[in-house]
Amino acid sequence: MPSNSNTQNDATAFAPVHVDHLIADGELAPENAWCVSYDDEALPEQRPAFVPLALWQANQDDIELAPLLASNTELTAELVQQFSTTDTVAVDFPAFTDGRGYTIARLLRERYGYTGEIRAVGDVLVDQLDYMRRCGFTAMALRDDQHPDDAMRALNAFSVRYQTDVEERQALFERRLTAGE
Repeated sequence: MPSNSNTQNDATAFAPVHVDHLIADGELAPENAWCVSYDDEALPEQRPAFVPLALWQANQDDIELAPLLASNTELTAELVQQFSTTDTVAVDFPAFTDGRGYTIARLLRERYGYTGEIRAVGDVLVDQLDYMRRCGFTAMALRDDQHPDDAMRALNAFSVRYQTDVEERQALFERRLTAGE
């Protein structure tokens, strides 16, 4: 007799994920109303929700939905133009070792001028937060085992950065040269 464990595993794999700890605009958010659904076919009952890109595109009129970009999403000007109907976009980090989400955020900010919220979801660790912010993320949903106090310390650990980022367009040596004039 076949077991129902596969059916249960499939249902669990597509169950909307809700993360309690959210860093938004450099602060610990009092709550996170958004869930993340990885189901490509069915809309989640829980709202508001981030849903896979194709599902969001088919339901853009639902203001309680926002796009969830997989780490292999190819951004185009036409695609980013569609985001003008939403105030927020989520970028999935399927594994903390997958850095493609950083590139998506930088491209959204620098190449395409997206000004809405870009939220990191998935396997988001405390030690990634500063880099995420520097690439253009304005919100980061922490993995459940990450402590919010550690996240805030990590996010504010550096007061000076040598390299440029989406917020600071001049390297430290350029700022020093300009200040010395």
